[in-house]
Amino acid sequence: MILEALRAEFEQEVKSTRKLLEAVPEKDINFKPSPVSWTMGELAQHIATIYYWYTGTFTKAVYDLSADRIERGAPSDIQATRELFEKHVELARNALQAATEDSLKEDWTMQAGGRTVLGPMPRGAVARGFLFNHLYHHRGEMIVYLRASGNKVPGLYGPTYEQSQPQKGG
Repeated sequence: MILEALRAEFEQEVKSTRKLLEAVPEKDINFKPSPVSWTMGELAQHIATIYYWYTGTFTKAVYDLSADRIERGAPSDIQATRELFEKHVELARNALQAATEDSLKEDWTMQAGGRTVLGPMPRGAVARGFLFNHLYHHRGEMIVYLRASGNKVPGLYGPTYEQSQPQKGG
């Protein structure tokens, strides 16, 4: 039951994430709203990377970040980031399809060089917090980046504010 809901949510949100990454313009890839913020390209790459973590979450009891390597393009290459996203969506989908209701109850831990970073906690809670909610948080940031740099924001859950306003005649 829970797994069925997670799979359906995953499929819906992949579409929204794709729309958002497609809205990232190359011309503003180095935009950052403050000196301590990521660039738009770095944020987009992080969003794409979250899909990479599904495999480690659903296939390992202990996921060691320091032992894992992911091939990424440069954060300034939005096409490479979109390709990273598409590649890892498919792998994430496969990992989620292989999961079972019982596997959602099993403890999962994230480590970095032997130091526990997250957990142990049930894999289902990790899926909600570390994967799904983490993604939504950063997508919200990307919407702010797009607006702050004067770009159009795609509607993820219906029309955006701008799309819902009456068109001014010309």
